[in-house]
Amino acid sequence: MVKGANGTPDAGLRSLNHYRNQLPSWRYWPRQQLLPLIRYETPYLAWCQEKVRTPALDSFFAFTANLGTHTFFMVFLPILFWCGHTNLGRAMVDILATGVFVSGFIKDLLCLPRPLSPPLQRITMSGSAALEYGFPSTHSTNAVSVAVYGLALLNAPDSTLNPQLNIALQGITYFYVASIVLGRLYCGMHGFFDCIIGCALGTLLALVQYTFDAEIHEFADSANALQVAFFVVIVLICVRIHPEPADDCPCFDDSVAFAAVLLGTQVGYWHVALRSAEGDYRGHLPNGLADMGILKTTLRLVFGVLLLFAWRGMSKPFLLRVLPPVFRGLEKVGLILPRRFFTNASQYTKVPAHLKDKEVLPSFSDIPSIITTLRHPRRRAISVGPQSEADAYETLAYREKRRRESLSGNRTSPGVDVSPGPPTEGSAQKLSRKQSKLHEYENMMGTGSPRIATGVDAGSGSGEPSLTEPFPLLEPEEPDEEEMFAQIKRPRVRYDVEVITKLVVYSGIAWIVVEGAPILFDLVGLMP
Repeated sequence: MVKGANGTPDAGLRSLNHYRNQLPSWRYWPRQQLLPLIRYETPYLAWCQEKVRTPALDSFFAFTANLGTHTFFMVFLPILFWCGHTNLGRAMVDILATGVFVSGFIKDLLCLPRPLSPPLQRITMSGSAALEYGFPSTHSTNAVSVAVYGLALLNAPDSTLNPQLNIALQGITYFYVASIVLGRLYCGMHGFFDCIIGCALGTLLALVQYTFDAEIHEFADSANALQVAFFVVIVLICVRIHPEPADDCPCFDDSVAFAAVLLGTQVGYWHVALRSAEGDYRGHLPNGLADMGILKTTLRLVFGVLLLFAWRGMSKPFLLRVLPPVFRGLEKVGLILPRRFFTNASQYTKVPAHLKDKEVLPSFSDIPSIITTLRHPRRRAISVGPQSEADAYETLAYREKRRRESLSGNRTSPGVDVSPGPPTEGSAQKLSRKQSKLHEYENMMGTGSPRIATGVDAGSGSGEPSLTEPFPLLEPEEPDEEEMFAQIKRPRVRYDVEVITKLVVYSGIAWIVVEGAPILFDLVGLMP
């Protein structure tokens, strides 16, 4: 490895040694063992994408991907609570919050990239997902955990549903989970390995929840104040030990939000049980649509959603305004533990009033764009080339690996962060694949072609690479390192106070769903 006079890696090799420098050996080693698998499957993913891709499927899978997002579940879960399906809602909160946290933990722990683009084209309605690491697929984890738990309930011996309705719901569940998981592959957002491990993680969480449902609910309802405090401390410790990523990845933000949801729901369950023991039954929700009627149930949902938006709209700006001076004082006495990619309070005067960021629960200002997306499901973005720092580093590393293989007969320098590429069985096999599409896709890996076509409406065909040939092969282009990083949309500045703000805001949202909103329903006459 070439080094400068001060002992740091030469500028031309910094990107290739990025993960070696940023990660401890116990995280770097497993990353390097898994990276060749992700590289190996990329040409096959591109081949599959080309074989089946059509404009209609582009629109379908880009749209259904929204049904596996954190935002969808944050909107969907309160409906279960407020329509009388409290036990189902509680179980879904547990498995989804745990799944988001654990998958985000693993992503930031191993820092594995998504399959390279090119040769893949990425199809999405939201560009924020591409900023995260790829392994494992959180969409797959979410969808499979919900599906497995739901199927377990539908097939339970004590299920009282009409047989025809039961079969219909099972069919919908299978279609839902297949759409999400296959869509991650089709859209070029994940590889087979990402989705398989995501599915396995979702299955495990769902089976644990289903097996120990009664015990989990009993603990939540019968816990005393000390046990609740202990649970809060454990969750906060988990947030604190969440791995520092090598790149500016937003996985941590989602993990914090859903850890806060676990805190808020647990406090809500405990306090509702405490009030019940004291004879106070205000705010309980034993009745659903069949008992309350569609009008009262609809009013519940309207009032509840307005309450959530009001809490978020008031609490977030308030906390971002009052917390910075507190953090500066704590920083002076050494009580702040800094986190990478978050600016310490001593380095800024105030937090901007309107932070442009992906939020798990959208704000009022986001509603028009969400409605537009739902009204125009054929609108999606198609991009080619690196979209995140992790993409760029992987593109450069693969390019260097290929160059060294060409120069030294597949031998790499021990000082450079380049993992072995796809396994080969000799030059004869390479020659036999020379004219194949797989070989063409392998040649495209590491080229780092610029991104193309954003905000495409497939109905008009404007700006799309080709509607008659939905996967045109691209001419390899190799922008240099500076040009490649210039193409990437940099994440906005994040502030240290945002971590505590998310914990307070989202734990408050969860408490409102469990206890606060039902009390409001009782006050306005929306209870039996």
